[in-house]
Amino acid sequence: MRQAVFIGGNPEDEPDLGALMKHIADGDERAFGQLYESVAGPVFGIVRAVVRDVAQSEEVTQEVLVEVWRHVADYRPERGSVMNWVLTVAHRRAVDRVRSVVASTAREERVAARERLPEFDVTQAEVEARQEREDVVRCLRTLTQLQRESITLAYYQGLTYREVAERLSASLGTVKTRMRDGLIRLRDCLGVTT
Repeated sequence: MRQAVFIGGNPEDEPDLGALMKHIADGDERAFGQLYESVAGPVFGIVRAVVRDVAQSEEVTQEVLVEVWRHVADYRPERGSVMNWVLTVAHRRAVDRVRSVVASTAREERVAARERLPEFDVTQAEVEARQEREDVVRCLRTLTQLQRESITLAYYQGLTYREVAERLSASLGTVKTRMRDGLIRLRDCLGVTT
């Protein structure tokens, strides 16, 4: 079993992070435990400053430390200290988390907006339909009784010209004339152009 590598050899002193990294690269879990104890606080601090949410900061801190364990071979001492490398990883992870949360929130808001908005204005459609019905009823009142009966039987009850003629005891030609004249008057009353 390896001994912890401490600066000056005194267990009360801070460990030599560079030496710990070499042991961690060899799979030494105790060395990683010491590194963890040394860097977890600063990592959490930098992550918390970026992410702000405590629970997510704790989660990202764990992700960073797992990444350090898995990618210890990526550390290059000539590029800077172990602490700087770990904190750079932490900052990058924290920024990635914030971007992910922002993108996710934006997606959710777009989906929610699409689900909330009807494809057309339901209220406006209902008002227009009601107005059209009222206009038709008003214009039907301007027709003669015979025209109104013929159109009502044909269009609202679905009867054929022959069935309307039988129901009204009128000839087929008379019913067709009444309906044609009544429809022309309705068209004019409603302002429909052909």
